[in-house]
Amino acid sequence: MQKQSAGILLYRLNNDALEVFLVHLGGPFFANKDDGSWSIPKGEFDDSEAPLVAARREFFEETGFVIEAEAAYTPLSLIKTASGRQVYAFALEGDADPATLTSNTFEIEWPPRSGMRQSFPEVDRGDWFSIAEAKKKLQPAQIPLLDELLTLL
Repeated sequence: MQKQSAGILLYRLNNDALEVFLVHLGGPFFANKDDGSWSIPKGEFDDSEAPLVAARREFFEETGFVIEAEAAYTPLSLIKTASGRQVYAFALEGDADPATLTSNTFEIEWPPRSGMRQSFPEVDRGDWFSIAEAKKKLQPAQIPLLDELLTLL
């Protein structure tokens, strides 16, 4: 079965300037990386869950922010990552305070081949970016989501 993820592209107007909320991937592989290491809050799901339900769940798990089911979500075009994973994304106007972000964690062997396991947050921070800055920060496969958001607004 092909892997799939779902996420939410949260956006706001700040002094008439469009901004998007992105999260920086956590863990040791991304600790010293910035450009190209940010993402919309998203995560994996299987066919037992609808993409929008998964997107809301993943947004909460990665940020600690609850988004109501009745919110005005706009489905964006399906994208594929370099690994072939399908990503379902939904645009939503809203706000979030990056200073209060809390993320779930994952566990891996670290350092590699040490036999020791460590826990790391899935995302280590979030922030608001202009579209131009977000295009630098985002993983390349997700940039078309920004372009589509611009055409919708």
